[in-house]
Amino acid sequence: MEKKREILLESGTNELEIVEFFIGANPFAINVMKVREILNPVPTTKVPHAHPHVEGIIELRGEVLPVVDMAKALGLPPSETPAQDKFIVAEFNQQKVVFHVHNVTRIHRISWKQIEKPSQMYQGIDGQIIGVIKLDGKMILLLDFEKIIVDINPQTGINVEQVKKLGKRERSNKKIVVAEDSPLLRKLLHDTLAEAGYVFVEFFENGEEALRYLQTIVKEGTPIEQEVQLVITDIEMPQMDGHHLTKRIREDERLKKLPVVIFSSLITDDLRHKGEKVGATAQVSKPEIGELVKVIDQYVL
Repeated sequence: MEKKREILLESGTNELEIVEFFIGANPFAINVMKVREILNPVPTTKVPHAHPHVEGIIELRGEVLPVVDMAKALGLPPSETPAQDKFIVAEFNQQKVVFHVHNVTRIHRISWKQIEKPSQMYQGIDGQIIGVIKLDGKMILLLDFEKIIVDINPQTGINVEQVKKLGKRERSNKKIVVAEDSPLLRKLLHDTLAEAGYVFVEFFENGEEALRYLQTIVKEGTPIEQEVQLVITDIEMPQMDGHHLTKRIREDERLKKLPVVIFSSLITDDLRHKGEKVGATAQVSKPEIGELVKVIDQYVL
């Protein structure tokens, strides 16, 4: 996977690269930006009383990493062809995790426009799917790996206690726009930002909807700063990702003064330059909600 760093896409193109992998006959995908390397399986050390989805731990170049059995995590049957199994070493949310899958096939370059938002009919608030990719006559499910990890260890998720540690907060009349595709994270952000005093928050499911809303405001001739004081955006979203949203805001004379904070599991030293390139005001890694609130305070109060 070292070569993938050489083919990282330009920032803000609304494209991504995915690694397609299988659990049984079911195709799934992970964003290449999360993947550090792909290995043949190695023996794991079992950990007593570990979560049922955690297969064990391995040592990789001096680091001890948990191994998640993706078949168990997704409620699917175990591998019938162990010789083809692979370990996907991933990094996001400031942690490294190994995902045990049944086969890895190839890398695809696609547009976020090709990814449909999963329907609430089969997804629900606790679903594990970010989007449905229609490609070459088949459907590949792009998984919500953050949700899979939070299900195993809730402490890795957004925690309102981080905001409470900041002390008593005054209610603010500043308006914030948030682009975030996960229903669960939208609820958590709503609750934690309210705890921080920010009660006027407008949520959108992807960058395209958020941009359309902002453009509607300025279309009537209203200066954007009168209606919206800050934008928070995730990176991974169907239709339009956060990097492209940021780029579009910076290219629009009527919107370019808006502070844009990228709040994503993909904020790492390797990838921070992508947000800088599209003009992000600040970048905060999930799940650091306390840090996010400090950044909001800095730019809107």
